[in-house]
Amino acid sequence: MMYGWDVNWAVGGWIAMALMMLLFWGGVVTVVILVLRGPHSTGRDMHAQPWDSAERILNERFARGEIDESELTARRSALRRRP
Repeated sequence: MMYGWDVNWAVGGWIAMALMMLLFWGGVVTVVILVLRGPHSTGRDMHAQPWDSAERILNERFARGEIDESELTARRSALRRRP
């Protein structure tokens, strides 16, 4: 009688062990990536210029018809001027 090694598992044991290792290391890599990305990652460009959101609002107001083209270009140029 052999103690310690069960020869009945043969190839199935190796396959099960390989799958468990892949699941374990895949989980570790996933956790590390999620921790490094952090909750502050929203998909936005972190290096976007501060006037980008203001221009977006201007474009939306123009699209809704709240301002006309001359006012849009005047405000857009005022936003793009550097202080």
